[in-house]
Amino acid sequence: MSASSATRLLAAVRLSARRLALWMNHLWQSGLASPDQGQAITASEVERLLAAEAMAEAERAFDEANAAALIAEAEAADGELRSDPLWRTLRARFDLTQAEAELLALAVAVELDPGLQRVIAYLHDDARATQATPWLAARLWRRAPTPLFGANLRRWRLAAPVEAAACGRLNAPWLADAGLTLALSSGVWRDPALNDMAKLITPAEARARPCLYPNAFEEVGRIDDLVGVEIVGAPGSGRRWLAAQCAAGLGVPLIAVDLAKAPGQELETILTRALRDAAMIGALAYFGGADDAPEAEWTRARALGVPFLIGLRRPGSAPRSVRLPPLDMGARVALWRRLSSAPPPPDLLAHRLVAGDVVHAARQPGERPRSLARRPDSALLASLPLPYAWNDLVLPPDVSEQIQAFETQVRLRWLVYEEWNFGRLAHLGHGISALFCGASGTGKTMAAQVIAKSLGLELLRVDLAGVVNKYIGETEKKLREVFDVCEDSGAVLFFDEADALFGSRTQVKDAHDRFANIEIDYLLQRIERFDGVAILATNRRHDLDTAFLRRLRFVIDFPAPRAAERLSMWQRALPERSPGGEIIVGDIDWAMLSERLVMTGAQIKSVAIGAAFLARDKGERIGMRHIYTAAQREMSKEGQRIRLPLREAGE
Repeated sequence: MSASSATRLLAAVRLSARRLALWMNHLWQSGLASPDQGQAITASEVERLLAAEAMAEAERAFDEANAAALIAEAEAADGELRSDPLWRTLRARFDLTQAEAELLALAVAVELDPGLQRVIAYLHDDARATQATPWLAARLWRRAPTPLFGANLRRWRLAAPVEAAACGRLNAPWLADAGLTLALSSGVWRDPALNDMAKLITPAEARARPCLYPNAFEEVGRIDDLVGVEIVGAPGSGRRWLAAQCAAGLGVPLIAVDLAKAPGQELETILTRALRDAAMIGALAYFGGADDAPEAEWTRARALGVPFLIGLRRPGSAPRSVRLPPLDMGARVALWRRLSSAPPPPDLLAHRLVAGDVVHAARQPGERPRSLARRPDSALLASLPLPYAWNDLVLPPDVSEQIQAFETQVRLRWLVYEEWNFGRLAHLGHGISALFCGASGTGKTMAAQVIAKSLGLELLRVDLAGVVNKYIGETEKKLREVFDVCEDSGAVLFFDEADALFGSRTQVKDAHDRFANIEIDYLLQRIERFDGVAILATNRRHDLDTAFLRRLRFVIDFPAPRAAERLSMWQRALPERSPGGEIIVGDIDWAMLSERLVMTGAQIKSVAIGAAFLARDKGERIGMRHIYTAAQREMSKEGQRIRLPLREAGE
């Protein structure tokens, strides 16, 4: 609203107040009322209050005789206010009644000119009543006072009673919204409460960006009612810019609000303020970071009738939603070439990056795409260290070949799926999953660490205790979060002891069996639709539901190490020298260790560490005696004993 409009509003209120003040002064001079009466109630005051009809007639007669010119001036000022384009738009956009508009004008005037508070107290004949009331608004505009609930004022948060319980009372004080008052006085319809979370995108800015999703753009354009339409896609996929381009297609700007920047704030207030601004400037609103917003809030927002779009990771309950598919390789390369003349980086070809990653990589050469470098924020996932390389993995040749084949398929999957169009054969999901089977300590977790390190991806282990929940539907909700986080970040998802989740479905005997089967059914569907990389590890393969096996690209058995493999493990675990060059290992009978001590790789590492501590404590080099003692302790965990001749134990 322009400054002249604010001036018109103040003029209309002041002139009406002057007219009423003349009448109040007349009453005091005539002795019918006294501003100095304090707590005392005089007989003349009681007589005046009980003779309401007579006093109303007396007031009209007084106005005709003494305030005709002032009333004409006030009516002219009021006419100018009502004809003001922005005030007229405000009333029309929010469907304000005449009484609501008058109360709002009075409340805004008090905010614009705090000195009017004393005038209002004077007109109320009460020094404590310094705010606008429905009674005073009616008196100023020469109407009979009637109760006013101000439904539209409260609905749009334009003004509200100081005490919510007082709504509808004639003497209830009302306050105008501070953001609205600032907009009225400055002429800029931008609520300051949204400054840190809202951005205005003009049609010119939107048109300057490439349209990454022409099909989705056309789909939105065919929707007649855009109130609450969902744009579904991964974070960074360009949901906000698609919304801006849709707004530009309508010839209007976009008010983009990031709800993730408003922790702890009342969501209903934010939505109402943003939609109020959108209604006034004729913009389309967009709300991002909205995945955790309750559906009830969207229902209330839709009731306001202002067009807005919602950016979500997964579909909500809106009647209309538009999905943004991942960018294929051609779209990623085309976007890169618009931004950079350099060759596309390997990550852009090897990973299905979102648009935000491509933009970031072009602006920050040499840095990894954000989704690959970002550590997912989920209490259900733990990031595993990646200290091992391929030469640390000691496995039979056939097992090593399968693991390397799995890593190769992950690394080349988008080249094969998109460039060679083999994605048509994997229509449900483009993820690659593997099952690692074998006894504890045979190298399943190490293999997962080696693969993740080779691919340059984070390895995230699922916290089974946090995922499995006794309450119906909670386990599926947590699993959905786990899969979504890994799809967004590109991390490798690792289910250790997978049989706890992926167990066989059972015959339904009670409600617990039924809901357990529902969880397994959900996992079956989700693992098939998963677009990421998942590794499941178990030492109880036969406890897994057989339906999982056909959904897994690889099923790799990790056998117990043979003598030759154990020899390599012992020699790697017990290096001759320390990093400083000190000789730390004495005479070792490697053949005896590999042939007589039948252990897994994890057990061999545990024995090597134990022997090192024993030798260090004695100030000796690591020898057979230390290894034998440590091995006895290790095998005793499983209730076993090692029987070796004393000379072989280092005697």
